[in-house]
Amino acid sequence: MGRLQPQAVELEKAVLGALMLEKDAYSIVSEILKPECFYEKAHERIYTAIVDLAVNQRPVDMLTVTEQLRKNGDLELVGGPYYIAQLTQMVASSAHIEYHARIIAQKYLARELISFTALVQGKAFDETIDVDDLMQEAEGKLFEISQRNVKKDVIQIDPIIVEAKELMKKAAAQKEGLSGLHSGFHELDKITCGWQNSDLIIIAARPAMGKTAFVLSMAKNMAVHYNIPVAIFSLEMSNVQLVNRLIVNVTGIPGDKIKSGRLEDYEWEQFDFKIKDLQHAPIYIDDTPSLSVFELRTKARRLVREHGIKCIIIDYLQLMNASGMNFGSREQEVSMISRSLKGLAKELDIPVIALSQLNRGVENRQGNEGKRPQLADLRESGAIEQDADMVCFIHRPEYYKITEDEHGNSLVGLAEIIIAKHRNGAIGDVKLRFKSEFAKFTNLDEDVPTVNFSSKINSLPYTADAQATVPPPIPPAGGVDFLRPAENDQVPF
Repeated sequence: MGRLQPQAVELEKAVLGALMLEKDAYSIVSEILKPECFYEKAHERIYTAIVDLAVNQRPVDMLTVTEQLRKNGDLELVGGPYYIAQLTQMVASSAHIEYHARIIAQKYLARELISFTALVQGKAFDETIDVDDLMQEAEGKLFEISQRNVKKDVIQIDPIIVEAKELMKKAAAQKEGLSGLHSGFHELDKITCGWQNSDLIIIAARPAMGKTAFVLSMAKNMAVHYNIPVAIFSLEMSNVQLVNRLIVNVTGIPGDKIKSGRLEDYEWEQFDFKIKDLQHAPIYIDDTPSLSVFELRTKARRLVREHGIKCIIIDYLQLMNASGMNFGSREQEVSMISRSLKGLAKELDIPVIALSQLNRGVENRQGNEGKRPQLADLRESGAIEQDADMVCFIHRPEYYKITEDEHGNSLVGLAEIIIAKHRNGAIGDVKLRFKSEFAKFTNLDEDVPTVNFSSKINSLPYTADAQATVPPPIPPAGGVDFLRPAENDQVPF
């Protein structure tokens, strides 16, 4: 095209000269420049020698750099001692070294992008390459370039104190004193103070423990009760399957009836009445299979920008991939994914909640205590534990046929949320009620007592004779808030 690559050779000379003149100059540019940032190969070798000296805490000047280049076998390649001396004569001081260094770094980034786009363009013309694979590769490479060049300036503590104080005031203004987002589970919120912005929260369990049911119950609580916009990325279920489970959760109609559509008239009325809670709720669902972490970042940014999303839920982490990048093992890939999710939470300043599988170690342990998950049970990568701000496990003893605790208390229908890691707070256990027929988690105090249906007949006083002779009521037109049972059934009223 008749164009030169972006470069600033004279500034490269000025920076190298300043580094050899001023004692503390390297500390100013060490986070800005890497050896490959220099356009001239000779300058890259000289800067490498300067880095070698600085890392070994040796003085950096014309003589030491010349000696280090000689040791590296690069002295003659860069022009010999004469060229090194010339560099020191080109500047009087390092007063503008940081500004010059940033220009050099920007030129390097521009060259990287040119190489990247040229590579993508060349492959786009190759009809043997799948376009979807190319997009994944391009996204991965672009993410890699951006990660190498993202820097955040140091901030003096005063404005941070002001920000922290404002967050405290907001928390104090809320009745529950939460500084984060409500989950709808009161005891859990007391320990976490709500899901905190920029946190990566891992919710892990063995299969059939109710991971998806838990986050769907929570998403419904957040969106319906607190009007918090939530995004759900479902890699395991289709969007219709996921919504069907939400419908079961909200309407209280068994899942098999929702799937078959065989509802009685009163159940259709109940459906129409209860579904209003779910309609227009700020819940956004993406069921892209085998979602890459790079696609997730793109979609998440758009959701936050366009819909004001306050929380992201991923079901589940091990089904994600980091295609477009090369890894030696699946463990390294999962590590990359968990680091990226933590980076996404920080970038968007919202909580990211990711479900995760546990390995089979739980199955080999005995007793209720033995079946309780541990951090070591996290599947495929210890990096998940390291990157997460909070790790929660779901444990249902009833699943393992354990129906009583050591004190003889019933464990039927009970679930424990075990907070095993909490970087910024306490750990502990929270008990919830799990209603398997509705795939629903609730607070313990929401478990309403059961009464005999026929004892609530119009306004008649209750008697044993009335119970025996009065037929069940006809659901009123316009919708009902309960299921019509058979006579004498015990149901929540």
